[in-house]
Amino acid sequence: MRLKFFLYIFFSFVLIHSQNVESRELSIKQLEERKKLDLERKKRIEKRGKKTFQKEITITTEIVFLSKEREVPAVLSNLDPILDDEGFYGVKLAIEDNLTTGRFLGHDYKVQFYRVLLEENLEAEFEKLLKDGKKYFVVDLNEDELLSLMKIPGIDDVLVFNTRAKNDSLRNENCKENFFHIPPSYSILSDALTQYLVKKKWKKWFLVTGPKKNDQMYSTALKNSAKKFNVKIKEEKIWDFSADLRRTAGKEVPIFTKGSKYDVLIVADEAGEFGEYLAYRTWDPRPIAGTQGLKPNSWHRTHEQWGATQMQNRFRRESGRWMTEVDYHSWTAVRAIGESVTRTNSNDVNEVQKYLLSEKFGLGAYKGVKVSFRSWNGQLRQPVLLAAPRSMVSVSPQDGYIHPVSELDTLGKDQPESSCKF
Repeated sequence: MRLKFFLYIFFSFVLIHSQNVESRELSIKQLEERKKLDLERKKRIEKRGKKTFQKEITITTEIVFLSKEREVPAVLSNLDPILDDEGFYGVKLAIEDNLTTGRFLGHDYKVQFYRVLLEENLEAEFEKLLKDGKKYFVVDLNEDELLSLMKIPGIDDVLVFNTRAKNDSLRNENCKENFFHIPPSYSILSDALTQYLVKKKWKKWFLVTGPKKNDQMYSTALKNSAKKFNVKIKEEKIWDFSADLRRTAGKEVPIFTKGSKYDVLIVADEAGEFGEYLAYRTWDPRPIAGTQGLKPNSWHRTHEQWGATQMQNRFRRESGRWMTEVDYHSWTAVRAIGESVTRTNSNDVNEVQKYLLSEKFGLGAYKGVKVSFRSWNGQLRQPVLLAAPRSMVSVSPQDGYIHPVSELDTLGKDQPESSCKF
């Protein structure tokens, strides 16, 4: 009896200890050790022979990841590197995941990476890919660039997956049936944040908007959310200072925020030009949310639930850096293609598109529930993570918000509100 009791305690300790290890984020040293183990395992597998398909290859799906070179912006912070490989590793991992099932079914997946240089014409380069017969495009482009693709002859015969642009217009008046949007729109992000602030009873806002176009679009979405959830915007200001805030924030911010009584300072500063300097410098001691402070995200480095820790560590072993939202969106897009090809046993564009927009489609994406596409505008419905820089705070939709189809549709524009007409 004592022996059984000892063994029970021993195995319980081992189980708890192993779960704690797996649930914790790995250090760089541990990641390097894991990488060495992965290489050793890879060598052993290569000695035994490469992974082979269990069935004869009957379907080969070619996916293009298309990005555009950007002018390097002025350095806003020495802490955050400027990445030029966003999306690459997300696609790479997703291809591996697709092949895990594909090898048993005879479904192969190949990816080609294209970057349009500054001096090259996006439309001309895209037309070349269409002439080469490419059908599936995962693209890292902004709103104007996506709109230019919509005008290219032959675009209706392919599927395009947007991994960056959050503009609501792409999901409404400028929507297109074969364009799928992985990032949450501005209205989804603002609704997700507002639901939480209402839950906390922080219903009096001071809204600060940056001078750029994306700041203003996010600000518009925030104002629409405030109206939707009966929130009072006590004061609204445009940030138009040009001084170096690293030296003047202590003087400028208190004066700028002095005035109305409010519960929370809401910031719309997509580029991060001033938002980080508002914290701890406001006239009244208030929390900050929006693009800084408490921020709504599709993915965040502190996200650990529902298997996300394993995904985070796997990505870091491969890339040597944190997984960004664009990386996550790219992984999701490629996995969505793979899931559809698996379920339909076809890579015909029309069949895949029909399945993606159907009620049958659902994809496990480390969010606790399966994600799917809204049939009326191609937007991916998904939970939104609310996170501070170094901690997860909550996940929206919040408890209590109900919907006849999916609680996820309480975020953003629902079908009756949508102006998208396929």
